[in-house]
Amino acid sequence: MARFSQRDGGGDGDGVDNASRREFLALVAATTGAALAAPDFALAQITQPTEPPMPRVPNPLDDEIYDSHVGNLLGPISRVRDAYGYATESFAQDKFKAADFPAWQRAMRDLVFNEMKYRPAKADFRVETIEKIDRGAFVREKIYFNTTPELRVPAYVLVPKNLAGKRAPAIVALHDHGGFYRWGKEKLVKTDDEHPALTAFKSCYAGRSIADELAEQGYVVIVIDMFYWGERRMRLPEDPKPGANETEDDVKKFNAARGPLEPLVARTIQTAGFTWPGVIFWDDLRTVDYLASRPEVDPQRIGCVGLSVGAWRANHLIALDDRIKAAVAVCWLTSFRQLQANHVRNTTGFTKLLPGLYRKLDMPDVVSLAAPRALLNINGAQDRLFPIDTGIKAAYATLEAVYAKLGAPDKFRGHLYDSPHEFNEAMQAEAWAWLKKWI
Repeated sequence: MARFSQRDGGGDGDGVDNASRREFLALVAATTGAALAAPDFALAQITQPTEPPMPRVPNPLDDEIYDSHVGNLLGPISRVRDAYGYATESFAQDKFKAADFPAWQRAMRDLVFNEMKYRPAKADFRVETIEKIDRGAFVREKIYFNTTPELRVPAYVLVPKNLAGKRAPAIVALHDHGGFYRWGKEKLVKTDDEHPALTAFKSCYAGRSIADELAEQGYVVIVIDMFYWGERRMRLPEDPKPGANETEDDVKKFNAARGPLEPLVARTIQTAGFTWPGVIFWDDLRTVDYLASRPEVDPQRIGCVGLSVGAWRANHLIALDDRIKAAVAVCWLTSFRQLQANHVRNTTGFTKLLPGLYRKLDMPDVVSLAAPRALLNINGAQDRLFPIDTGIKAAYATLEAVYAKLGAPDKFRGHLYDSPHEFNEAMQAEAWAWLKKWI
Protein backbone atom coordinates (compact mmCIF):
# COMPACT_ATOMS: atom_id res chain seq x y z
CA MET A 1 0.00 0.00 0.00
CA ALA A 2 2.80 2.47 0.88
CA ARG A 3 4.27 2.18 -2.60
CA PHE A 4 1.07 3.39 -4.24
CA SER A 5 0.71 6.27 -1.78
CA GLN A 6 4.09 7.63 -2.88
CA ARG A 7 3.43 7.53 -6.62
CA ASP A 8 2.90 11.23 -7.44
CA GLY A 9 4.84 14.29 -6.46
CA GLY A 10 1.71 15.99 -5.12
CA GLY A 11 -1.57 14.66 -3.84
CA ASP A 12 -3.40 11.57 -5.08
CA GLY A 13 -6.35 13.53 -6.42
CA ASP A 14 -8.55 12.87 -3.38
CA GLY A 15 -7.59 15.86 -1.27
CA VAL A 16 -5.13 13.95 0.91
CA ASP A 17 -1.41 14.65 0.49
CA ASN A 18 1.10 11.81 0.45
CA ALA A 19 2.69 12.60 3.81
CA SER A 20 -0.69 12.42 5.52
CA ARG A 21 -1.51 9.22 3.67
CA ARG A 22 1.75 7.60 4.77
CA GLU A 23 1.06 8.59 8.37
CA PHE A 24 -2.42 7.11 8.10
CA LEU A 25 -1.11 3.85 6.62
CA ALA A 26 1.53 3.58 9.35
CA LEU A 27 -1.20 4.03 11.97
CA VAL A 28 -3.38 1.38 10.33
CA ALA A 29 -0.45 -1.07 10.24
CA ALA A 30 0.32 -0.42 13.91
CA THR A 31 -3.24 -0.78 15.12
CA THR A 32 -4.13 -3.85 13.05
CA GLY A 33 -0.96 -5.82 13.63
CA ALA A 34 -0.09 -5.73 9.94
CA ALA A 35 3.53 -4.85 10.69
CA LEU A 36 5.89 -7.80 11.05
CA ALA A 37 6.45 -8.81 14.66
CA ALA A 38 10.15 -9.29 15.39
CA PRO A 39 10.99 -7.23 18.47
CA ASP A 40 14.70 -8.14 18.57
CA PHE A 41 15.31 -7.71 14.85
CA ALA A 42 16.20 -4.41 13.24
CA LEU A 43 13.31 -4.14 10.83
CA ALA A 44 15.02 -1.14 9.30
CA GLN A 45 17.15 -3.74 7.54
CA ILE A 46 14.10 -4.84 5.56
CA THR A 47 14.15 -2.81 2.39
CA GLN A 48 10.98 -0.84 1.86
CA PRO A 49 9.79 -0.11 -1.68
CA THR A 50 10.80 3.35 -2.83
CA GLU A 51 9.86 5.34 -5.88
CA PRO A 52 12.29 4.26 -8.59
CA PRO A 53 13.89 6.81 -10.89
CA MET A 54 11.76 7.53 -13.91
CA PRO A 55 13.22 5.32 -16.68
CA ARG A 56 13.17 6.07 -20.36
CA VAL A 57 10.89 3.38 -21.71
CA PRO A 58 9.56 2.69 -25.20
CA ASN A 59 6.03 3.45 -26.20
CA PRO A 60 3.89 0.30 -25.87
CA LEU A 61 3.89 -0.44 -29.59
CA ASP A 62 7.70 -0.13 -29.67
CA ASP A 63 8.28 -2.78 -26.97
CA GLU A 64 10.38 -5.67 -28.24
CA ILE A 65 8.48 -8.89 -28.89
CA TYR A 66 10.43 -11.50 -26.96
CA ASP A 67 10.63 -15.25 -27.50
CA SER A 68 8.35 -15.60 -24.50
CA HIS A 69 4.93 -16.96 -23.65
CA VAL A 70 3.89 -13.37 -22.91
CA GLY A 71 5.57 -11.83 -25.96
CA ASN A 72 6.15 -8.08 -25.75
CA LEU A 73 4.60 -7.93 -22.27
CA LEU A 74 7.74 -9.50 -20.81
CA GLY A 75 9.39 -6.10 -21.22
CA PRO A 76 7.09 -4.02 -19.01
CA ILE A 77 6.67 -6.90 -16.54
CA SER A 78 10.45 -7.20 -16.16
CA ARG A 79 10.91 -3.44 -15.85
CA VAL A 80 8.41 -3.22 -13.02
CA ARG A 81 9.94 -6.27 -11.31
CA ASP A 82 13.46 -4.88 -11.46
CA ALA A 83 12.52 -1.30 -10.58
CA TYR A 84 11.10 -2.19 -7.18
CA GLY A 85 13.52 -4.95 -6.22
CA TYR A 86 13.23 -8.70 -6.13
CA ALA A 87 14.11 -11.04 -3.25
CA THR A 88 15.55 -8.10 -1.34
CA GLU A 89 15.57 -10.01 1.96
CA SER A 90 17.37 -13.15 0.84
CA PHE A 91 19.42 -14.44 3.76
CA ALA A 92 22.12 -15.44 1.27
CA GLN A 93 23.06 -11.76 0.96
CA ASP A 94 26.21 -10.52 2.70
CA LYS A 95 24.20 -8.01 4.74
CA PHE A 96 22.88 -10.88 6.86
CA LYS A 97 25.15 -12.69 9.31
CA ALA A 98 24.61 -16.06 10.98
CA ALA A 99 23.65 -14.37 14.26
CA ASP A 100 20.77 -12.61 12.47
CA PHE A 101 19.08 -15.84 11.45
CA PRO A 102 16.68 -16.49 14.37
CA ALA A 103 15.19 -13.00 14.19
CA TRP A 104 15.22 -12.98 10.39
CA GLN A 105 13.42 -16.34 10.39
CA ARG A 106 10.70 -15.06 12.72
CA ALA A 107 10.18 -11.89 10.70
CA MET A 108 10.11 -13.69 7.35
CA ARG A 109 7.72 -16.36 8.59
CA ASP A 110 5.39 -13.58 9.65
CA LEU A 111 5.75 -12.14 6.16
CA VAL A 112 4.82 -15.47 4.55
CA PHE A 113 1.76 -15.86 6.78
CA ASN A 114 0.73 -12.29 6.07
CA GLU A 115 0.86 -12.94 2.31
CA MET A 116 -1.12 -16.18 2.74
CA LYS A 117 -4.05 -14.10 4.03
CA TYR A 118 -5.08 -17.18 5.93
CA ARG A 119 -4.27 -17.96 9.55
CA PRO A 120 -7.51 -19.30 10.98
CA ALA A 121 -8.27 -20.42 14.49
CA LYS A 122 -7.11 -23.88 15.49
CA ALA A 123 -10.04 -26.17 16.00
CA ASP A 124 -10.47 -29.35 17.96
CA PHE A 125 -9.57 -32.20 15.62
CA ARG A 126 -12.86 -34.05 16.25
CA VAL A 127 -11.25 -37.19 14.87
CA GLU A 128 -13.52 -39.82 13.37
CA THR A 129 -12.00 -43.21 12.52
CA ILE A 130 -14.15 -44.99 9.97
CA GLU A 131 -12.03 -48.04 9.15
CA LYS A 132 -8.96 -50.00 10.20
CA ILE A 133 -7.43 -52.40 7.68
CA ASP A 134 -4.67 -54.91 8.45
CA ARG A 135 -1.99 -54.51 5.77
CA GLY A 136 0.50 -57.04 7.10
CA ALA A 137 3.36 -54.89 8.42
CA PHE A 138 1.04 -52.05 9.40
CA VAL A 139 -2.57 -51.09 10.06
CA ARG A 140 -4.16 -48.53 7.75
CA GLU A 141 -6.72 -46.24 9.34
CA LYS A 142 -9.03 -43.97 7.42
CA ILE A 143 -9.93 -40.90 9.44
CA TYR A 144 -11.50 -37.47 9.17
CA PHE A 145 -10.30 -34.53 11.25
CA ASN A 146 -10.76 -30.77 11.38
CA THR A 147 -7.92 -28.45 10.39
CA THR A 148 -10.05 -25.36 11.10
CA PRO A 149 -13.56 -24.88 12.47
CA GLU A 150 -14.75 -24.77 8.84
CA LEU A 151 -12.71 -27.48 7.09
CA ARG A 152 -12.76 -31.24 7.62
CA VAL A 153 -10.03 -33.31 5.97
CA PRO A 154 -9.93 -37.00 5.00
CA ALA A 155 -6.70 -38.89 5.65
CA TYR A 156 -5.05 -42.27 5.80
CA VAL A 157 -2.83 -43.02 8.78
CA LEU A 158 -0.51 -46.01 8.46
CA VAL A 159 0.68 -47.38 11.82
CA PRO A 160 3.40 -50.05 11.94
CA LYS A 161 2.66 -53.11 14.02
CA ASN A 162 4.72 -54.36 16.95
CA LEU A 163 5.78 -50.97 18.25
CA ALA A 164 5.70 -52.52 21.73
CA GLY A 165 4.72 -49.25 23.35
CA LYS A 166 7.59 -47.34 21.77
CA ARG A 167 7.06 -44.10 19.95
CA ALA A 168 7.98 -44.29 16.27
CA PRO A 169 9.31 -41.70 13.82
CA ALA A 170 6.66 -40.26 11.53
CA ILE A 171 6.27 -38.92 8.00
CA VAL A 172 3.80 -36.49 6.46
CA ALA A 173 3.51 -37.81 2.89
CA LEU A 174 2.31 -35.13 0.47
CA HIS A 175 0.65 -36.09 -2.79
CA ASP A 176 1.24 -34.42 -6.15
CA HIS A 177 -0.84 -32.29 -8.50
CA GLY A 178 -0.26 -34.18 -11.75
CA GLY A 179 -3.38 -32.78 -13.42
CA PHE A 180 -4.96 -35.85 -11.80
CA TYR A 181 -7.74 -34.73 -9.45
CA ARG A 182 -9.95 -37.78 -9.05
CA TRP A 183 -7.79 -39.14 -6.22
CA GLY A 184 -5.39 -37.51 -3.76
CA LYS A 185 -4.17 -39.56 -0.81
CA GLU A 186 -4.67 -42.79 -2.77
CA LYS A 187 -1.81 -41.74 -5.06
CA LEU A 188 0.54 -42.66 -2.21
CA VAL A 189 -1.45 -45.47 -0.56
CA LYS A 190 -2.39 -48.89 -1.93
CA THR A 191 -6.04 -49.83 -1.62
CA ASP A 192 -7.61 -53.19 -2.47
CA ASP A 193 -9.94 -51.65 -5.03
CA GLU A 194 -7.35 -49.44 -6.75
CA HIS A 195 -8.68 -48.21 -10.07
CA PRO A 196 -6.61 -49.11 -13.17
CA ALA A 197 -6.31 -45.41 -14.06
CA LEU A 198 -4.75 -44.73 -10.67
CA THR A 199 -2.41 -47.73 -10.96
CA ALA A 200 -1.23 -46.41 -14.32
CA PHE A 201 -0.71 -42.93 -12.88
CA LYS A 202 1.66 -44.32 -10.24
CA SER A 203 4.29 -44.85 -12.94
CA CYS A 204 5.61 -41.45 -11.87
CA TYR A 205 6.36 -43.11 -8.50
CA ALA A 206 8.02 -46.11 -10.22
CA GLY A 207 4.72 -47.95 -9.79
CA ARG A 208 4.98 -47.84 -6.01
CA SER A 209 2.69 -46.66 -3.22
CA ILE A 210 5.33 -44.74 -1.28
CA ALA A 211 3.30 -44.27 1.92
CA ASP A 212 3.09 -48.05 2.22
CA GLU A 213 6.84 -48.31 1.58
CA LEU A 214 7.55 -45.89 4.43
CA ALA A 215 5.17 -47.63 6.85
CA GLU A 216 6.92 -50.92 6.12
CA GLN A 217 10.18 -49.20 7.10
CA GLY A 218 8.73 -48.41 10.54
CA TYR A 219 7.35 -44.89 10.14
CA VAL A 220 3.89 -43.77 11.15
CA VAL A 221 2.66 -42.14 7.95
CA ILE A 222 -0.19 -39.73 7.31
CA VAL A 223 -1.55 -38.65 3.91
CA ILE A 224 -4.38 -36.15 3.47
CA ASP A 225 -6.37 -35.04 0.44
CA MET A 226 -5.29 -31.60 -0.68
CA PHE A 227 -8.09 -29.09 -1.31
CA TYR A 228 -9.50 -29.80 -4.82
CA TRP A 229 -8.26 -33.41 -4.92
CA GLY A 230 -9.75 -36.77 -3.96
CA GLU A 231 -12.69 -36.50 -1.62
CA ARG A 232 -12.22 -32.73 -1.62
CA ARG A 233 -12.48 -32.47 -5.42
CA MET A 234 -14.91 -30.09 -7.10
CA ARG A 235 -18.16 -31.92 -7.85
CA LEU A 236 -20.72 -30.48 -10.24
CA PRO A 237 -24.36 -31.54 -10.84
CA GLU A 238 -23.59 -32.90 -14.29
CA ASP A 239 -20.73 -35.15 -13.12
CA PRO A 240 -21.30 -38.89 -13.48
CA LYS A 241 -21.51 -40.66 -10.15
CA PRO A 242 -18.27 -42.48 -9.32
CA GLY A 243 -18.63 -46.15 -8.57
CA ALA A 244 -17.90 -49.66 -9.73
CA ASN A 245 -18.72 -48.77 -13.34
CA GLU A 246 -16.35 -45.79 -13.50
CA THR A 247 -14.14 -46.32 -16.53
CA GLU A 248 -10.63 -45.10 -17.28
CA ASP A 249 -12.19 -42.78 -19.83
CA ASP A 250 -14.49 -41.38 -17.14
CA VAL A 251 -11.46 -40.62 -14.96
CA LYS A 252 -9.61 -39.06 -17.87
CA LYS A 253 -12.56 -36.81 -18.73
CA PHE A 254 -13.00 -35.75 -15.11
CA ASN A 255 -9.34 -34.80 -14.74
CA ALA A 256 -9.36 -32.96 -18.08
CA ALA A 257 -12.42 -30.97 -17.03
CA ARG A 258 -10.98 -29.90 -13.68
CA GLY A 259 -7.69 -28.43 -14.89
CA PRO A 260 -9.23 -25.44 -16.71
CA LEU A 261 -11.38 -24.68 -13.65
CA GLU A 262 -8.44 -24.09 -11.30
CA PRO A 263 -8.27 -20.36 -12.15
CA LEU A 264 -11.99 -20.02 -11.38
CA VAL A 265 -11.55 -21.70 -8.00
CA ALA A 266 -8.56 -19.48 -7.24
CA ARG A 267 -10.42 -16.32 -8.19
CA THR A 268 -13.37 -17.42 -6.06
CA ILE A 269 -11.05 -18.00 -3.09
CA GLN A 270 -9.38 -14.63 -3.56
CA THR A 271 -12.68 -12.79 -3.74
CA ALA A 272 -13.46 -14.46 -0.41
CA GLY A 273 -10.36 -12.80 1.05
CA PHE A 274 -7.75 -15.54 1.31
CA THR A 275 -5.40 -17.60 -0.89
CA TRP A 276 -5.23 -21.18 -2.13
CA PRO A 277 -1.63 -21.70 -0.91
CA GLY A 278 -2.81 -20.47 2.48
CA VAL A 279 -5.34 -23.31 2.67
CA ILE A 280 -2.75 -25.85 1.51
CA PHE A 281 -0.04 -24.78 3.95
CA TRP A 282 -2.43 -24.48 6.90
CA ASP A 283 -3.88 -27.93 6.30
CA ASP A 284 -0.36 -29.38 6.19
CA LEU A 285 0.69 -27.57 9.37
CA ARG A 286 -2.39 -28.83 11.19
CA THR A 287 -1.65 -32.32 9.89
CA VAL A 288 1.66 -32.10 11.77
CA ASP A 289 -0.28 -31.00 14.85
CA TYR A 290 -2.51 -34.04 14.60
CA LEU A 291 0.34 -36.45 13.84
CA ALA A 292 2.37 -35.19 16.80
CA SER A 293 -0.64 -35.77 19.08
CA ARG A 294 -0.83 -39.49 18.28
CA PRO A 295 0.47 -41.78 21.05
CA GLU A 296 2.45 -43.89 18.56
CA VAL A 297 4.46 -40.90 17.30
CA ASP A 298 7.72 -39.48 18.59
CA PRO A 299 7.10 -35.73 18.11
CA GLN A 300 10.85 -35.11 17.98
CA ARG A 301 11.23 -37.29 14.87
CA ILE A 302 8.85 -36.06 12.18
CA GLY A 303 9.71 -35.64 8.50
CA CYS A 304 7.93 -35.03 5.22
CA VAL A 305 8.25 -36.03 1.59
CA GLY A 306 6.49 -35.15 -1.65
CA LEU A 307 6.65 -35.10 -5.44
CA SER A 308 5.79 -32.10 -7.63
CA VAL A 309 3.25 -29.95 -5.77
CA GLY A 310 3.97 -32.39 -2.93
CA ALA A 311 7.57 -31.11 -3.10
CA TRP A 312 6.29 -27.53 -3.06
CA ARG A 313 4.34 -28.46 0.06
CA ALA A 314 7.30 -30.29 1.64
CA ASN A 315 9.64 -27.35 1.09
CA HIS A 316 7.17 -24.95 2.67
CA LEU A 317 6.22 -27.28 5.51
CA ILE A 318 9.80 -27.61 6.73
CA ALA A 319 10.26 -23.86 6.19
CA LEU A 320 7.27 -22.96 8.37
CA ASP A 321 7.38 -25.66 11.07
CA ASP A 322 10.44 -26.43 13.20
CA ARG A 323 8.98 -29.80 14.19
CA ILE A 324 9.89 -31.12 10.72
CA LYS A 325 13.40 -32.45 11.27
CA ALA A 326 14.03 -33.63 7.73
CA ALA A 327 12.32 -33.21 4.36
CA VAL A 328 12.63 -34.58 0.86
CA ALA A 329 11.21 -32.50 -1.98
CA VAL A 330 11.18 -34.04 -5.45
CA CYS A 331 10.81 -31.93 -8.60
CA TRP A 332 9.64 -28.56 -7.32
CA LEU A 333 12.40 -26.11 -6.50
CA THR A 334 13.40 -23.15 -8.62
CA SER A 335 14.21 -19.49 -8.60
CA PHE A 336 11.05 -17.70 -9.69
CA ARG A 337 12.84 -14.78 -11.32
CA GLN A 338 13.79 -16.80 -14.38
CA LEU A 339 10.40 -18.47 -14.85
CA GLN A 340 8.63 -15.46 -16.21
CA ALA A 341 9.63 -15.70 -19.87
CA ASN A 342 8.70 -19.28 -20.72
CA HIS A 343 8.04 -21.37 -17.61
CA VAL A 344 5.03 -19.88 -15.84
CA ARG A 345 2.35 -21.42 -18.07
CA ASN A 346 2.94 -25.07 -17.13
CA THR A 347 4.62 -24.53 -13.77
CA THR A 348 3.14 -21.82 -11.59
CA GLY A 349 -0.55 -22.41 -11.05
CA PHE A 350 -2.77 -20.67 -8.54
CA THR A 351 -1.96 -23.32 -5.92
CA LYS A 352 1.49 -21.71 -5.71
CA LEU A 353 1.04 -17.95 -5.96
CA LEU A 354 1.46 -15.61 -2.99
CA PRO A 355 1.50 -12.20 -4.73
CA GLY A 356 3.81 -9.67 -3.13
CA LEU A 357 5.99 -12.18 -1.31
CA TYR A 358 8.61 -12.36 -4.06
CA ARG A 359 9.59 -8.73 -3.69
CA LYS A 360 11.26 -9.81 -0.45
CA LEU A 361 11.87 -13.56 -0.87
CA ASP A 362 12.39 -15.72 -3.93
CA MET A 363 11.24 -19.32 -3.57
CA PRO A 364 14.65 -20.65 -2.36
CA ASP A 365 14.75 -17.81 0.17
CA VAL A 366 11.41 -18.97 1.59
CA VAL A 367 12.71 -22.55 1.68
CA SER A 368 15.86 -21.37 3.50
CA LEU A 369 13.65 -20.69 6.52
CA ALA A 370 14.14 -24.44 7.09
CA ALA A 371 17.85 -24.06 7.82
CA PRO A 372 19.73 -25.67 9.45
CA ARG A 373 17.38 -28.66 9.48
CA ALA A 374 17.97 -31.47 6.99
CA LEU A 375 16.61 -30.78 3.51
CA LEU A 376 17.08 -32.82 0.34
CA ASN A 377 15.85 -31.44 -2.97
CA ILE A 378 15.86 -33.77 -5.97
CA ASN A 379 15.18 -32.55 -9.50
CA GLY A 380 15.32 -33.92 -13.02
CA ALA A 381 17.51 -32.43 -15.73
CA GLN A 382 14.89 -33.51 -18.28
CA ASP A 383 12.08 -31.80 -16.37
CA ARG A 384 10.82 -29.14 -18.78
CA LEU A 385 8.87 -27.29 -16.11
CA PHE A 386 11.94 -25.37 -14.93
CA PRO A 387 15.01 -23.67 -16.43
CA ILE A 388 17.91 -25.79 -15.23
CA ASP A 389 20.79 -23.35 -14.74
CA THR A 390 18.95 -20.16 -13.86
CA GLY A 391 16.09 -21.92 -12.05
CA ILE A 392 17.04 -25.16 -10.32
CA LYS A 393 20.80 -24.66 -9.99
CA ALA A 394 20.34 -21.06 -8.90
CA ALA A 395 17.97 -22.22 -6.16
CA TYR A 396 20.48 -24.85 -5.05
CA ALA A 397 23.18 -22.15 -4.86
CA THR A 398 21.03 -19.93 -2.66
CA LEU A 399 20.27 -22.73 -0.22
CA GLU A 400 23.88 -23.92 -0.19
CA ALA A 401 24.98 -20.40 0.70
CA VAL A 402 22.52 -20.12 3.59
CA TYR A 403 23.32 -23.55 5.03
CA ALA A 404 27.07 -22.84 4.77
CA LYS A 405 26.59 -19.47 6.48
CA LEU A 406 24.88 -21.28 9.37
CA GLY A 407 27.67 -23.87 9.62
CA ALA A 408 25.53 -26.77 8.38
CA PRO A 409 26.54 -27.41 4.75
CA ASP A 410 25.87 -31.14 5.11
CA LYS A 411 22.22 -30.52 6.02
CA PHE A 412 21.21 -29.37 2.54
CA ARG A 413 21.66 -31.40 -0.60
CA GLY A 414 20.50 -30.56 -4.11
CA HIS A 415 20.73 -33.49 -6.53
CA LEU A 416 19.98 -33.19 -10.23
CA TYR A 417 19.20 -36.53 -11.88
CA ASP A 418 19.19 -37.14 -15.62
CA SER A 419 15.47 -37.84 -15.54
CA PRO A 420 12.07 -36.22 -16.20
CA HIS A 421 9.45 -35.06 -13.71
CA GLU A 422 9.17 -38.21 -11.58
CA PHE A 423 10.13 -39.92 -8.33
CA ASN A 424 11.97 -42.95 -9.68
CA GLU A 425 13.55 -45.89 -7.86
CA ALA A 426 17.01 -44.33 -7.57
CA MET A 427 15.51 -41.10 -6.20
CA GLN A 428 13.47 -43.07 -3.68
CA ALA A 429 16.54 -44.94 -2.47
CA GLU A 430 18.32 -41.63 -1.86
CA ALA A 431 15.23 -40.15 -0.20
CA TRP A 432 14.74 -43.04 2.21
CA ALA A 433 18.44 -42.99 3.15
CA TRP A 434 18.21 -39.25 3.83
CA LEU A 435 15.19 -39.61 6.09
CA LYS A 436 16.76 -42.52 7.95
CA LYS A 437 19.94 -40.51 8.52
CA TRP A 438 18.32 -37.37 9.89
CA ILE A 439 15.12 -38.47 11.67
